[in-house]
Amino acid sequence: MMRGKHIVIGVTGGIAAYKAVYLVRQLQESGAEVRVTMTGAATRFVGRDTFAALTRHDVPVRIFPESSAEISTNWTQHIQWAEWADLIAIVPCTANTLAKIVHGFSDSMLTATILAARCPVLLCPTMDGEMYQAPATRANLEKAGDLGFHLMPPEHGYLASGMHGTGRLPEPDTIMAHILRLLSEQVAPADESREDPLKTSSGIDNKATGMGKRSSGLKMSTSPLSGKKILVTAGATREFLDPVRFLSNPSTGKMGIAMAEAALSLGAEVTLLHADPVDTTALPPSIKKERFTSTDDLFNNVKTHADDDVIIMTAAVSDFRPAKIHPQKVKKENAEMQITLERTPDILQWLGDRKPDTGQVLIGFAMETEDLVSRAREKRIRKNIDWIVANDLTGEGSGFAVDTNRVFLIGAHEETPFDGPKSEVARRVLHHIFVS
Repeated sequence: MMRGKHIVIGVTGGIAAYKAVYLVRQLQESGAEVRVTMTGAATRFVGRDTFAALTRHDVPVRIFPESSAEISTNWTQHIQWAEWADLIAIVPCTANTLAKIVHGFSDSMLTATILAARCPVLLCPTMDGEMYQAPATRANLEKAGDLGFHLMPPEHGYLASGMHGTGRLPEPDTIMAHILRLLSEQVAPADESREDPLKTSSGIDNKATGMGKRSSGLKMSTSPLSGKKILVTAGATREFLDPVRFLSNPSTGKMGIAMAEAALSLGAEVTLLHADPVDTTALPPSIKKERFTSTDDLFNNVKTHADDDVIIMTAAVSDFRPAKIHPQKVKKENAEMQITLERTPDILQWLGDRKPDTGQVLIGFAMETEDLVSRAREKRIRKNIDWIVANDLTGEGSGFAVDTNRVFLIGAHEETPFDGPKSEVARRVLHHIFVS
């Protein structure tokens, strides 16, 4: 798909500019030919020499070259690059550059190239959360969509300001998947026989008759899970013995929250069912949130979402509950020394048994202290689910109440390990299932 493609990467002045370096390398390794243009502010974060060394080409910043001797040959470089490109991606795209692009400014090589482009243009807006939510930015994003630019939503997480919010640049492999999808949507493959306007002057004249050649590619892009409804469950159920005592487990819901954020970053419409103690204050308002306490509460909520496109059962559900619930606090002098237990509803089994024939994807979680992979493999088959994420509770930096995880993603024909921060593990798991 990428071999022989011409990609222009525009880099603007944000702290995430360093990720563009890795993106350029991934594009090259996939067979694409890459050029880079930067804004002046971007050079404060990554040097031009870095991209020049990677691409083995000049990295223009200004429309008019710094050397007067080059004016006669290079001042039309923005036209040449716009004609040469099969796709242009602005990674990252700051609020300032976004505003300039949607209002037709051409005060740098980057913005001038965008103005001359007739290929798909992908904007990756990246900024602090308050800037991203600002009315002016929201209006500019809406206008960008109306003008036909492809928009890749930023991720939610820790920002350079030290706050949590929506505004993080997605990881290079996620952007790569987006670029691949845009290229695959083109009506016709790139004409590899066309002359390279960087080496000849014919590309300028061709522009006069080539306005419509690739303009059909200009449309709003879709993320991998765009338009999909995804249900995520998070946290521990509580099975009360009396008003003050209950059976539960140490789950804090961190992995479930990470899965919800990862699904949102891939364009999904996300609903998060979360236990009472789970802190959701840092989550973006676009994630719908519903609370549960007991397994029955969770089960009733899941039933209302049973036909969602994807269901991710991350919640740590109690397998047992007291057979008798006392309406008042049991005094210790009157308490029995044994508690009779009964099984709770098996929500994941219920979902697997009634799985609709609509392509629904069910993802379960398994936590074990021994025989992790074999038990998770058997559980996936028994419960008729598509994928299961197996989590070893005995591993250091893995399991309950920590920010990192070590898991195996188990499908019908593969078992893939992932480790790292829970946010990264969640992103990689969903990327593996829905993008790779």
